[in-house]
Amino acid sequence: MELNIDYVRKQFPSLSGDWVFFENAGGTQVLQSTALRIGDYLINTNVQLGASYEVSQRAGERVDEGIRGMGEYINASDKSEIILGSSTSMLFRLLSMSMGEFFKAGDEVIVTNCDHEANIGPWRTFEKKGITVKEWKINRETFDLEIEELGKLMTEKTRFVALTHTSNVLGTINGIKKIASFVHERGAWIGVDGVAYAPHRLPDVQDLDVDFYAFSFYKVYGPHYSILYGKKEHLERLPGVNHFFLEKEIPYKFQPGHVNFELTYGLLGLKDYLIGLASVHSNGEKIVSFRKGAEIAFDLIAKHEEKLSKRLLEFLNCKRSVRIIGKTEWGREVRVPTVSFVVKGKSADEIPLEVEKHKIAIRSGDFYARRLIDYLGLSEQGGVIRVSMVHYNTLEEVDRLIGILDELL
Repeated sequence: MELNIDYVRKQFPSLSGDWVFFENAGGTQVLQSTALRIGDYLINTNVQLGASYEVSQRAGERVDEGIRGMGEYINASDKSEIILGSSTSMLFRLLSMSMGEFFKAGDEVIVTNCDHEANIGPWRTFEKKGITVKEWKINRETFDLEIEELGKLMTEKTRFVALTHTSNVLGTINGIKKIASFVHERGAWIGVDGVAYAPHRLPDVQDLDVDFYAFSFYKVYGPHYSILYGKKEHLERLPGVNHFFLEKEIPYKFQPGHVNFELTYGLLGLKDYLIGLASVHSNGEKIVSFRKGAEIAFDLIAKHEEKLSKRLLEFLNCKRSVRIIGKTEWGREVRVPTVSFVVKGKSADEIPLEVEKHKIAIRSGDFYARRLIDYLGLSEQGGVIRVSMVHYNTLEEVDRLIGILDELL
């Protein structure tokens, strides 16, 4: 079944303008349903929670509905496993503050050299506490994180392994379920950055069996807000970062200042959208389950995005001046439609400046994966050029970009 792209684009008011957005890995356009829910909350229930009067009770119910909805979305086992905060960077930083008090000198943690700094920097601070930090490096030729190399790094002292589900530069989908099993067999925890994965695929934290998983909703068609999942048993053991009298309350002990009320309720705009998208493609069947609707919708999304990847990668593969930084194949099981490349003899920032003259937004840089860019020897030329597509993009938009790039490359 083909994705009904006309239906999709009507749900994003900003797409009615002149610009083509191919910088979606930096932040997607926002759903109308999300904006409406946020506005509704602010207009009708903008009060403090926990009071006995009716409006406060209604506000609390709305916030709770948002939290429960996001738990269902990622298939958490309990709403207490859902921590919400301003950004993935902040949530990992708060988690590291907690873990830093829990781990001891002599323990070991492992980070990669291909993650966004949000999932590297917080754990590297452990070195100040006498905790050893090791680096799992990608293969420079294949751009893969090889599990055999992880095995060489892990010891009986390894407590935690941090990695990305999908690199925001390479676009490669890592086999998190297999890696999580490997890590758990050796007695350690695993923490996964899902920011570059979540706009394209549906996370299932129970199936993946991860200990921690985070991503940002402003890159999944929603507001500037983020989620951190943690297994309940771990969150109960870890020290909190909130007031002392909240030490036993999860997830509140990891949420200083509480959640943002209107944004938490606004997250349900994603539920509205995915159920609606699934229903449009279900031959009259009424879809009511958030999780089922999301599964149907993301299957359609993956199929459509594979076509976008194929169109762009086929073009780039034919250009002798271009080196793709990541997998050159486009299969939906292999990568998401985040495509990075460099051009022989050109600084990375030259191409986006020319492309944007045609009202097409792409970008260059290191995208906060500076360790990866340095490791690949791409810093001097300004990093990479990145075209990051999502399902609301069309083949016609890709062809428009290709027509411009064909004259520049």
